[in-house]
Amino acid sequence: MPASRPAGKSAAAFRTISEVSDELDVPQHVLRFWEGKFSQVRPLKRGGGRRYYRPEDISLLRRIRDLLYSEGYTIKGVQRLLREGRGKDGGEEPAAAPVATGSGDRTKEIQAAIDELSELRDMLKAAGKGAS
Repeated sequence: MPASRPAGKSAAAFRTISEVSDELDVPQHVLRFWEGKFSQVRPLKRGGGRRYYRPEDISLLRRIRDLLYSEGYTIKGVQRLLREGRGKDGGEEPAAAPVATGSGDRTKEIQAAIDELSELRDMLKAAGKGAS
């Protein structure tokens, strides 16, 4: 894991956007974008518009990143989970159960789409052979 905090900073210290970006391995512009998409992300803003993230902001951003990048959720899906209170990182077990349920449904949808596309591909191949 990359060095998540500069030497001398406590775990409770506020972080700049560049520190959070490095820690989460997410570009700064993505963090600013998420701030606009997820009302729950509210870093403290100081003079000049500098953002300072609290430890709970970082936890929430980490959860958003995981849901989007690892679990395959869309922005709207993550917004829904957060609205329902299921996307918060309140611990490993509670957060894992709803995601697993959603992933099973998503897997079925994906498999159905793959099957339909395969069928269409076969129909196009057959139509192409008849035209030659």
